[in-house]
Amino acid sequence: MAHFIACKKTTDDVHVARLYFREIYCLHGLPMSIVSNWDRHFVGHVWRSLWRLANTKLDFGSSYHPQTDGQTELVNRTLGDMLRVAIDGNLKSWDQRLYQVEFSYNRSWKRSTGFSSFTVIYGYNPRAPIDLVLLIGRKIHDKVEDLITTFQNIHEEARRNLKRPQANTNSIQTRRHDLWSSILETLFGVF
Repeated sequence: MAHFIACKKTTDDVHVARLYFREIYCLHGLPMSIVSNWDRHFVGHVWRSLWRLANTKLDFGSSYHPQTDGQTELVNRTLGDMLRVAIDGNLKSWDQRLYQVEFSYNRSWKRSTGFSSFTVIYGYNPRAPIDLVLLIGRKIHDKVEDLITTFQNIHEEARRNLKRPQANTNSIQTRRHDLWSSILETLFGVF
């Protein structure tokens, strides 16, 4: 399961550790091992001391052992592709779309397992926001109906953005864009 957490470049090691415990630990508990890159946050004294106390093994990827870092690189590339589709040029909104991209990523089928991350962890794929459309016409609270309308508007805007011709893209970028468009369509029922 992947988790995408927005933070600033100036975030210090203690804040990274707090983010980990607030966003990851509460969902999954303490890991047996963590594979990470050589970013200063993950090689610093605070991070190493914390995981030594938790009896968690830290593995660092290197150019000589790409298998330790290959999955992370693939997820990062996929995250970038999905965010580009989700924000459509509005670079300041990436952090506001991150939760949607995380949900879509974890709900999408993975070639390596043949299942989505949600299915592997929980045994099923959770309903997507598009499932809320089925509630229209029923007697529901006004604020809930506003939320549903907001989701519909976001999906409608994303659909329009995806249908616009992409200028100056090569065939690989176009194929990735088409792939993520179809995944988002499958997950959210729009586009």
